[in-house]
Amino acid sequence: MDDLHVPPGPGAPDGLRIPAGELTERFSHSSGPGGQAVNTSDSRVQLSLDISTTTSLTPAQRTRVLQALASKLSGGVLTVSSSEHRSQFRNRAAARERLAQLLREAIVPPVPRRKTKPSRASRRRRLENKKHRAEIKRNRRRPERD
Repeated sequence: MDDLHVPPGPGAPDGLRIPAGELTERFSHSSGPGGQAVNTSDSRVQLSLDISTTTSLTPAQRTRVLQALASKLSGGVLTVSSSEHRSQFRNRAAARERLAQLLREAIVPPVPRRKTKPSRASRRRRLENKKHRAEIKRNRRRPERD
């Protein structure tokens, strides 16, 4: 198994290289396509990476990944499985691609929010809508006696 390469982008301008020794692959029977061979071949792939101990992430990247992927982690370990192809080789490639994509999206730093003021036209529209709604509700009331 080769090292996993994550392409460069925001949060990792040089990309990431995860050593093959930090990746764990497990194989099992797949429930997907394959006919009778699906019962005899281990074509399903589970690829795992321990985020909390990997050496390829900086502390800032590790924090972002742990926060972004918290729902997908089990004890700090990110596991991706693939069983959509009939061959183990193609499922291994798909799992590696999916893991790289998850990491790529997770290490992107959040974009800071820029404070903006509502425009004069938007303030005018908001007040007009409020007056219109008030008029509608006023018309629903019982008529006053004179």
